Amino acid sequence: MCDFEEESAVALLDDLNGDGAIQLDLSSAKYGCKHYRRRCKIRAPCCDEVFDCRHCHNEDKNDLEINPIDRHDIPRHEVKKIICSICDTEQSVQQNCINCGVCMGNYFCDKCKFFDDDVGKKQYHCDDCGICRTGGVENFFHCTKCGCCYASSIKDTHRCVERAMHHNCAVCFEYLFDSTKNIAVLPCGHTIHFECVREMKLHHRYSCPVCSKSIGDMSNAWRKLDEEIASTPMPEMYRNKKVWILCNDCEGISEVQYHILANKCSGCKSYNTREIQGVPVSC
Repeated sequence: MCDFEEESAVALLDDLNGDGAIQLDLSSAKYGCKHYRRRCKIRAPCCDEVFDCRHCHNEDKNDLEINPIDRHDIPRHEVKKIICSICDTEQSVQQNCINCGVCMGNYFCDKCKFFDDDVGKKQYHCDDCGICRTGGVENFFHCTKCGCCYASSIKDTHRCVERAMHHNCAVCFEYLFDSTKNIAVLPCGHTIHFECVREMKLHHRYSCPVCSKSIGDMSNAWRKLDEEIASTPMPEMYRNKKVWILCNDCEGISEVQYHILANKCSGCKSYNTREIQGVPVSC
């Protein structure tokens, strides 16, 4: 019994600061949610309910069990009230609590009403995008035609597509512009989630789901097809058969020798082609 009391006294002394006040464990690991570590919650202006962050709100309010007419996303820029996770004081949006003074997030954006303790993400606010992004402002540029931020490494090589990320991913249908997942910019300029590109490759899909152009260098695949076609002669009745094809890569139209495996573009030598009916007017 005595040992227990001594240990309790030591623990209590460890919790006291110089003036005798009890020290609170303000480690962000205790607060926040699976999306962000921070010491505040938000009151949603749309439904007047309290959530840890906008993602928690959107997941809850777009659940399949919710009536479709009641599903909605939070208007992030309209958040007016936050609740301190330390003292439960509700207040206007600001970085430090007006009651206990705790910093509610080491990164704070007043425009986005956004808090996050993990500054290792190198968050920055892009005025042109109108939202906060991660990765460091020095590593990104904003393309005005595409309407989004891209890595500086593709500044001089990317193909512009107007409002390239202001749409749903063509694979998983999640809205891309403010997605927290990594985005892949394809050679054609269209964008989808990086994980969705990997999933496509696992299923041997190598063309853009939007425009059907090849999503990378396919020269090795075309070389293998050349070998397969060379070792697979067509039956006599098809050896003189020709078809018109449209190349998805170079958009050229050509008449080629038909083969059951694939038809090669006579222009760019791609096998990413499709048969078309009749003789094209342009020819």
